[in-house]
Amino acid sequence: MINRTDWFEDFQKNMSDLIAKSPAADIERNVKAMMAQTFSRLDLITREEFDIQVGLLERALARIDALEARIKTLESNPD
Repeated sequence: MINRTDWFEDFQKNMSDLIAKSPAADIERNVKAMMAQTFSRLDLITREEFDIQVGLLERALARIDALEARIKTLESNPD
């Protein structure tokens, strides 16, 4: 089974080959606009946005772990 990344790379290569053989210079611009519009409908995010969210999640999980440890300490030491 072909994975999504390979499919996108293959699609991009095929489109690049098609554009390279085409005499019309504006085809590339039109295809890029069409692809951008299609991808925006797919609700995709950039790698940068993904990495930012991963960082936020890691910090949130670390904070949760610290808070859980603090609660466990407070519960084990009754006043």
